[in-house]
Amino acid sequence: MDFLNNIWLALSTENGRLINLLLIPSSFIEFYLIISLFLSILGKTISKKQRLFTIFILAITSVLITAFCPSPYNTFVGYIIAYLTILFIFKLKPISTLFGLLFSIVVFTIVVSLVLNPYLKLLHITYSQAELIPIYRILYLFIVYSFVFVIKFVIGKCRIYIGFIEKFSKRNKTILITNILLALFTFIGQIFFLSYYVETFSVMYNLFTCISLLCYFIISIYSLTRMAKLISTTLELQSAEEYNKSLSVLYDNVKGFKHDFDNIVSTINGYIQTDDIKGLKKYFIQFQKDCQRTNNIATLNPSIINNPGIYSLLNSKYHKADTLGIQINLDFFVNLNDFNIDTYEFSRILGILLDNAIEAASECESKIINIKFRNEEKNNRHIVAISNTYKNKCVNIDEIFKKGKSDKNNHSGLGLYEIRQYINKNKNLNLYTTKSDDFFTQQLEIYYSAKMLDTALMVIN
Repeated sequence: MDFLNNIWLALSTENGRLINLLLIPSSFIEFYLIISLFLSILGKTISKKQRLFTIFILAITSVLITAFCPSPYNTFVGYIIAYLTILFIFKLKPISTLFGLLFSIVVFTIVVSLVLNPYLKLLHITYSQAELIPIYRILYLFIVYSFVFVIKFVIGKCRIYIGFIEKFSKRNKTILITNILLALFTFIGQIFFLSYYVETFSVMYNLFTCISLLCYFIISIYSLTRMAKLISTTLELQSAEEYNKSLSVLYDNVKGFKHDFDNIVSTINGYIQTDDIKGLKKYFIQFQKDCQRTNNIATLNPSIINNPGIYSLLNSKYHKADTLGIQINLDFFVNLNDFNIDTYEFSRILGILLDNAIEAASECESKIINIKFRNEEKNNRHIVAISNTYKNKCVNIDEIFKKGKSDKNNHSGLGLYEIRQYINKNKNLNLYTTKSDDFFTQQLEIYYSAKMLDTALMVIN
């Protein structure tokens, strides 16, 4: 009986030591919910091992921060460390990580705003008692965590995602980051006010504040969704416009083939009748070039090249090369959505490589560019290989990546230098440069993960 009385006494009176012990399991539960909310809103999945490791690191860090950093500043420091930890372990885009974490903070802030004040009024206790008496602290945390868990369940069930953020341009991302940071300071400020003045707030004021925060967040999400839809529609219109150009050229080519079909057959028959195999081969090579051009235009299809930005880039570069009399041979056998590289950076790399190939090929008598997109599953990588005819056979493939180094007139030589800098910063990318008597080749290798690139380099070495 005395044992039970001692337990009740420990739970029902102020007990700082027991509260500190309760912080350990509560931190694990809290960060489990934060990570779950984070992944749900971003529509991401990670391994169970990675999730548990992240929760363990964040929970232990939170306990240490709480012990050595005064309240409520420990909350602010804790969220900064949580952001950096998640960014490092999950290796997601910085803006998506920031927005996902902000969403988790907002959910907890709103739930705390809703629960804390009514909880104190209902039990007729002070904020200090709710913090320091274990039985009140446990009940309060149970209510908060239950509400958050329900919200997390609803998000997962309704499949509410914000993955569209990654499609934003650099300018829109800058605006969004500024908005997110301002919102973050607002919510941190709300936590500070709750910590100091919660007992003086009326329930109605507390409810009004909570509804205001909720409305702000809903309007922000709605605005972001509309912005994403506008960007997506703009890209689709650009793709449709480019595709119409391709269809027009393709139609003219097919119409021309249909018109000349009898002449083509008669010409082939003439070579066969005179047993002029040499002439037939020469004629067939010319005929094959026209067929290849038609095939290339047919490949320039947004349903095949399934990224509006990359499709538009390839289409514009193709037509630019075509006006210069350059023959482009395009092979496309990949799904661009599987590429483990940021679309913005990939488009920059691809654009620089294509511009260099077009300029080099345009100076040659034989103007040819071969572009190949392929997936090598056995090597765990995607390949983008660009080969072009070139005039300067003495070009040094090691020197061309140095800053300011260029063989072209009026060129700064920054293009390939920037590509090399970006590839050096990304652990799953490699650029392999070679040259032969006929072709200069740049092969961009995009590995499924950084670990797979390290394995490949070890095998080569």
